[in-house]
Amino acid sequence: MYAIVRTGGKQYQVAAGDTLRVEKLQGEVGDTVEFSDVLLVADGENIRIGTPAVEGAKVVAKIVEQGKAKKVLVFKKKKRKGYRVLRGHRQLFTALSIQEIM
Repeated sequence: MYAIVRTGGKQYQVAAGDTLRVEKLQGEVGDTVEFSDVLLVADGENIRIGTPAVEGAKVVAKIVEQGKAKKVLVFKKKKRKGYRVLRGHRQLFTALSIQEIM
């Protein structure tokens, strides 16, 4: 059984027991998060597709980690102008463990 959920402007395919990183969500490690924006639920031969979301479907997940991703360097330069800028960015993320799909 798997589902497709939408969070943080992205879509993720999840199954029970999966661990995934999503855009930062509010909550502490150990808290439970419910996703009601479920776009598709597939259970073997039975597939339910939402328009846009599946009625009554939800995915329950547990927050495993709150952290920052590796640094991404952004370098800008204009030739012959002496313009050089180096910036770094670390995106915040939340690691989730999928508990069940309902």
